[in-house]
Amino acid sequence: MKRHESIAVLSRDHQKGLMLAQLLKKDAPAYKGLSTDLIGKMNYAKETFENDLIQHFVDEEKILFPSVKGRYSTSDKLINELCEEHKYFTEKIPSLKSSNGLADELNVIGHKLEEHIRKEERVLFNIIQDLLNESELEDVKLKIEKSRENFTKSCKKN
Repeated sequence: MKRHESIAVLSRDHQKGLMLAQLLKKDAPAYKGLSTDLIGKMNYAKETFENDLIQHFVDEEKILFPSVKGRYSTSDKLINELCEEHKYFTEKIPSLKSSNGLADELNVIGHKLEEHIRKEERVLFNIIQDLLNESELEDVKLKIEKSRENFTKSCKKN
């Protein structure tokens, strides 16, 4: 299904997230311009989390998910799962440290992140596009744009 423009920005975020997921896996090929050593991968994960994933999670949890919450029991259950997964990434990625188990930890995060993104793209986003009318989708788009604008402004202040 073609992604509606209102949530296309989130799908573009997912492309970045999938790149991170692939990089973190044990069998990851070398990607031009990205680290191949464990510490570099860990630092890249933390940087990507800080610069991209936090805002992405906020946009989903504060804007996208509430737009369909309570309309369809399947999407409500899925949203609850996705929020738990956001919590997992929010706890795990910033707390990564160099250790003997780092390769395994990065691998698990990489696989979970890929699964999470695929679930949002293949299931939830299709449900959202079916449930919301054009006006509601436009409202989601405007709220996400405003959220991103505010995030960018707050980053420039720091």
